[in-house]
Amino acid sequence: MPVDADVQALLDTMDQQGLKSFEQLSVDESRGVIASFTTLQKPRQGVGKVVDALYPVEGGHQALRIYIPEAAGPLPVILYFHGGGFIAGDLEVVEEPNRSLANDTSAIVVAASYRLAPENRFPAATDDALAALRWVQENIEQYGGDAGRLAVMGDSAGGNLATVTAIRARDEGGPQLRAQVLVYPVIDPAADLPSRAEFKEGYLLTAAGLDSFWDKYLSSPQDAEDPHAVPSKTPSLAGLPPALVLTTEYEVARDEAEAYAKQLTEAGVETEALRFDGLIHGAYWMSGVLQRSDDMHQSIVQFLAKRLAD
Repeated sequence: MPVDADVQALLDTMDQQGLKSFEQLSVDESRGVIASFTTLQKPRQGVGKVVDALYPVEGGHQALRIYIPEAAGPLPVILYFHGGGFIAGDLEVVEEPNRSLANDTSAIVVAASYRLAPENRFPAATDDALAALRWVQENIEQYGGDAGRLAVMGDSAGGNLATVTAIRARDEGGPQLRAQVLVYPVIDPAADLPSRAEFKEGYLLTAAGLDSFWDKYLSSPQDAEDPHAVPSKTPSLAGLPPALVLTTEYEVARDEAEAYAKQLTEAGVETEALRFDGLIHGAYWMSGVLQRSDDMHQSIVQFLAKRLAD
């Protein structure tokens, strides 16, 4: 279908502002652009309680932000990993969607930061993501959470981390997860699929921009064969938690995400794959300017309501 009218208006504005593609920006410039996505979001909702905490990682600690809705507990828990191409993003840029997610699911949402590339290349981020899940398993009950009803979720690079965390939890002693939600996840740097060429330029995230993110994340060419970096390389996806995979039509990484959803299905994982026609990468963070961003949010809420029920 045609590009969504709200998307086209946003793309036109970005073009008029002379916004460069990510491969043309320094790391600090990319971080600034991604931080500015808060200006594209609705006002933040109130939530019952917000608690900041730290979890241990190699060489120090990383931040967590815990959103606790006004609801009778113990509550299910969603561990969320932000996107940003593995090099950018933080807890602030996902504050608005995570507050909405906590309120609308009546679940505790734990947003986890992680070490960013290129200062900390693979496997730092995925090691941190698994450490965050272990922290949640061990500590969330003191915040009113139910450690037996856990889901992982992420967008873009965070979607990659969410599904890799599900794989590692399966293979490395748990915890068992009820669900995984992957919002336009980036899956494979070597994916040679039609969407990579068809939407290589003009839709916010370019093919060259995506390549630049992977180049800064991976430590060596051999990492592109490592299942903890490229989840589609996992020998077997059987036994993973039910998955919701959201993609957008005008998106370089669309086909690799949809191919991964197919892999999950073929491995016997209960999987829902939803494509949002007319939208672009980043739409989930654009609730204030894209009306249909809410459609993505509601599909996530409905999926998690089923998977996290008592």
